[in-house]
Amino acid sequence: MPVVITGEPVDDRRPGEDQEDPRIAELREAAAELRLALAVLPADLTDRDLAEAELAAFTGLLSGPAPSPAALSGPLLRLAATTGSVSALAPALARLRAAVELFGGPGGR
Repeated sequence: MPVVITGEPVDDRRPGEDQEDPRIAELREAAAELRLALAVLPADLTDRDLAEAELAAFTGLLSGPAPSPAALSGPLLRLAATTGSVSALAPALARLRAAVELFGGPGGR
């Protein structure tokens, strides 16, 4: 096996040690999908500002270690309350809920 010398420092971390938790990655993608669906929604959504604020708070939870299901369930419920009656947002909201359930579901089930 040939050895290639690149002059770069040797990385002694184990493979995967620096990789993002796939559950958090899915939460980020699901939140981004809901944000986009909300942004392109042509209808006047009374609680649009609240929904956008909850999405921002939800995304903020993803900047540290893996959040607990209990920490995610509050923002998820408020997002459902502000967007749940809009059928155009239902698929994105369902994806976000499924992503939260990857952490054990609301309340840590």
